[in-house]
Amino acid sequence: MNAAIRLLLLTALVVAPARADGPFRNRDNKNATKDSAEGTYPVPYQLPTVAEVTEALARVRDYLNQAAPTRIIDSATGKEITDPASAPVATAIADRGAAEFNPLAYEMGVVHSAMLRAAQVTGDAKFAAYTQKHMEFLAKWLPYFRESAKQFGSDRNGFRSMLEPRALDDSGSMCAALIRARVAKVGPDLKPAIDTWSEWIAKKQFRFSDGTLARQRPQAQSLWADDAYMSIPALAEMGRLTGDRAWFDDAVKQIERMSSYLFNPQLGLYTHGWNGSNPSAPHFYWGRATGWVVVAMCDLLDVLPKDHPGREKVLTQLRATLRGVAHFQSGSGLWHQMIDRNDSYLETSATAMFTYGIAHAVNEGWISPTTYGSIAQAGWVGLSTKINAQGQIEGTCVGTTFAGDQVYYYNRPASVKALHGYGTTMLAGVEMIRMLKNPAFTIDYKLRTYHYVPKDGGATSYREHL
Repeated sequence: MNAAIRLLLLTALVVAPARADGPFRNRDNKNATKDSAEGTYPVPYQLPTVAEVTEALARVRDYLNQAAPTRIIDSATGKEITDPASAPVATAIADRGAAEFNPLAYEMGVVHSAMLRAAQVTGDAKFAAYTQKHMEFLAKWLPYFRESAKQFGSDRNGFRSMLEPRALDDSGSMCAALIRARVAKVGPDLKPAIDTWSEWIAKKQFRFSDGTLARQRPQAQSLWADDAYMSIPALAEMGRLTGDRAWFDDAVKQIERMSSYLFNPQLGLYTHGWNGSNPSAPHFYWGRATGWVVVAMCDLLDVLPKDHPGREKVLTQLRATLRGVAHFQSGSGLWHQMIDRNDSYLETSATAMFTYGIAHAVNEGWISPTTYGSIAQAGWVGLSTKINAQGQIEGTCVGTTFAGDQVYYYNRPASVKALHGYGTTMLAGVEMIRMLKNPAFTIDYKLRTYHYVPKDGGATSYREHL
């Protein structure tokens, strides 16, 4: 070894940061305090219990119950309007509470989908009761706002997105949630809203000439990865609801077309957006962008018929994306705001989406538990540190537009008022419970890490298709 190389190695050893001590020890290591080969961790690196995950989900639910009120107020006076048969007031709106949670926002659609899943997996009817209350609220006040629109127009109408959608944000997520509630027989039948929203997606939303659902902002021909979730789950649920395979065909086409524009096969990630007027622009790998596509693909596969000719293509795309995502998980189990940039902050909603997607795919047998089980577990233990004692979700990036520079993405604030983190964290917790109960594999703790061992003889029975 020459002197120059020796000097470089010695310098690297001197400047290399030591692993920082964390506040957690692994309780599964019974000799952790005496084990010099295992120190401490920044997150509770241990096998969570079903009771612990269930308690965390209940804490989030209870917070949402008090933070997301179901009442109508006069925005001019702040007074509550209690009678839906009363004469409409032009300034009537749904109360968003101190947390400013909009009961018709697309993020709330994710919350309701998560509540319904949590009720099914935990057996706790309080989760479904949350959605029941909200569905009753919407059904009760929809006629009031419909009459208000006739008298005062729809531009400032408190239920405008339900009566006159103008974007996928208005339509897809809540449409999918309402269909799921209808299938689960939770709440009143809101078919008129389902019809309005699904018609917008199918017939009125702007599309590229090849049929890809897109936007006309920030430029005239713009595609956002977010819109995978704002459209595909609703299309898939309409296919399940109606039995019309044309809905499934469109959902599969959206995955294929959006992926052709946005997916980087070398990284296994989706860029946030694509502009037809500037197709060679730099790509920005905002974490939640890839997260929306992951959840959308899982939602589609959950209801897509097994014999649909596009099913294998969607599975292949999901597997490639999850493999890419897994490469970028941080040492705390969380993922970064800019997923490929370790100097950007650790962000909660993207972490929740990736944890959900990986765990759900493991539970459904789409990917190997041997490869991905411990990755999902690490995602959940990191995510669990972002649920505070009040049930608020910390560290979630606020709403983010499709931008053209890193400064914008790096400096988007994180807030407990960002509803994007709530439903997604609940979805991740539900799948963690399913993993802990999954009879297809055992979870072994050996050599200070976790091994998800299939009971059918080994990981070779799981095809990765990579």
